[in-house]
Order: sequence, then C-alpha cells, then structure tokens
Amino acid sequence: MRDRAAADWRPYFLVSLFLALLTNRVLFPLGHLLGQFFPKHDLSLPADALVPFLPWTILIYFGVFAWWFLVFLLIARRDRRSADRFFCANLLAKLICLLFYIFFPTGLTRPELSGSSVWILLLRLLYRVDTPDNLFPSVHCLLGWLCWVGVRGKKEYPFAVRAASLLLGIAVCLSTLTVRQHVLADVAAGILLAEICWLLGDLPALRGLYAALVEKLTRLFSGLTKPFLRR
Repeated sequence: MRDRAAADWRPYFLVSLFLALLTNRVLFPLGHLLGQFFPKHDLSLPADALVPFLPWTILIYFGVFAWWFLVFLLIARRDRRSADRFFCANLLAKLICLLFYIFFPTGLTRPELSGSSVWILLLRLLYRVDTPDNLFPSVHCLLGWLCWVGVRGKKEYPFAVRAASLLLGIAVCLSTLTVRQHVLADVAAGILLAEICWLLGDLPALRGLYAALVEKLTRLFSGLTKPFLRR
C-alpha cells in the first residue's frame, strides 16, 4: 500500500531527477579538478586486452540514457519507501564515487580512432567531452546495475521491464569495455557499489535523511511554481 498520495509523484520525481542531474554535474568536473593532485592509477589487467574494440556499441553506451529515465520515472511513481530507497542509493553511490575520483584517480589509454563512420564520429564526441579519468568505479555500470536492482524481484513491474533492465544492465557494462571507456576493474566496482548502496539505502536513518531533503526541496519547488500555475 502506498504511503503517500499518488498525486505527489510528479514534484517528487522532478526533485529526485534534479538531485541526480545535479550530482552528475558536480561529480565529474570536481573529481577531474581535485583528482589532479593525486597520482593516477592504471587498473588495466591482461584480460582487458582480450575485450574486442567494437565502435558500434557506442549506441548502447549513449542510448541507455533513455531507458534509465524510464526506470527512474517508474520507480518514482511507486510507493515512496521504495522510491526513497532507490534515489537515496543513487545519491549515496555518486558521493562515494566522488571520493574515489578525488583520492584514487585512475586513467587509461584510449585507442587511436580512424575512419569516418557514424560510430567513430560518436566515439570522437565521447572522447572529446569525457576525459579518461573519473573511471573507478564506473558510473555507467553503477547506474545500469542500480536500475536493474531497483526492479529486481518486484512483480509489480511488468516482466518486460524487469527483463529489459537486466539485459541492458549487462549490455551497458559490456559497452563501457568495448568502447574503451573503462576497464574490468571499473565495471566490477560499479556493480559492487550499486549492490552495497542498494542495501544502505534501506537503512531508516539514511532513507529518512533523503526523504527529508526531498520533502524540503519539493515544498520549495511547489512554492516557486505556484504563482505560475495559477495563471
């Protein structure tokens, strides 16, 4: 049974999405800036060289954002305890990632790109806008796995949604390797962090802190938008 009125999911979702986007906006530039004061580590293993370079998988790497938005929306519309747990886990994981990016920065050597196919052009775009740091843990793998964990075993979500979340979670983890954006250690750390933060997000104290933050921001959001809605 839902513990909040069904009508409040819209401002809740907007605030939770805002927090997720804000942490991303702060996470990567701050990690890149402050991580420069510490030596970079190369976590590549011999097994990483066995992973094929598949430029077309950039389609998965970029395209999965639309699926994540859908999963975030579906979870936000469920009961608030489950939603708070999911979004709390997401925020907590991003903060932990930031600590790694600052105090344990990593780097990798990307391949030289040749050709003019659409996949190569998209890879060039990725390599230009996303510097080869902020790698361990992989946020792409973290989000992909968290979107699977958030619906895992929950029959209130359609089977197609649960199955697609698992398949896309695996696919996006693989794509981070095949576009040479991450190494195996980054992938493993992203998955592990998603599982740990999913457990931590169910702790009443942490979930309560997140819920209180969202409630405060939602009231602020409602107060700012009310004059416009009256027109």
